Amino acid sequence: MKYKVHDILEYIIAIVNDFAKKFNLTERDAYNYINAHQGIGFIEQNYGIIHTLDFNEAIDSVAAYCRRFGGKL
Repeated sequence: MKYKVHDILEYIIAIVNDFAKKFNLTERDAYNYINAHQGIGFIEQNYGIIHTLDFNEAIDSVAAYCRRFGGKL
């Protein structure tokens, strides 16, 4: 199924905002961290599944994915 780019971008913004809150980061630092550890691509590629998860579970999934690529949070 094809998803609208707008919907994916809004979801990424929401994930970044809540990720920042959860890990006590600025929104910019949260985005930079997620992006540096390939999390943005993970969200884009798996949007069809990840957006159906509980939001906290989605944030935990992004954090776990980032850890696989060197993230420490």
